[in-house]
Amino acid sequence: MIPEGAKIVALNRRARFDYSVEESFECGIELRGTEVKSIKDGKISFPDAFAEVRKGEVWLRNFHVAEYGFSSVFNHDPDRLKKLLLHAHEIKRLDRKVREKGYTLVLLAVYLKKGLIKVELGLCKGKKLYDKRADLKEKDMKMDLKRQFRSKGED
Repeated sequence: MIPEGAKIVALNRRARFDYSVEESFECGIELRGTEVKSIKDGKISFPDAFAEVRKGEVWLRNFHVAEYGFSSVFNHDPDRLKKLLLHAHEIKRLDRKVREKGYTLVLLAVYLKKGLIKVELGLCKGKKLYDKRADLKEKDMKMDLKRQFRSKGED
């Protein structure tokens, strides 16, 4: 769901393997000045980042933004909670879904859109081990088909 012309800073490929994404949302993110510079430099880490709804607001957890190297003593806390910016009706809908058993909000991507940092948040349901195996099997079959077509084209 990343729009055309957006510059991708980071993708969470593991999330699409571990979860089935039901829906995805584009969110703004509330950041400090040095956090913006660090994110634009790509100094972020979010292998297990997720969001939670508290008091009508959506907060991003486990999203590590490294300290900006060229700043003075006024640097940010790398592991602080970050507020996600969504419409009120979207937050209410997400809150209802997350309260259902098995749903969680997972960070899928971080990208720049018209100079602003946006995040793609996915409403996800955890996959079972057999679902992951089926995905891997399907991926292998597609790769085999590509190889066969490639080899037939060379003959």
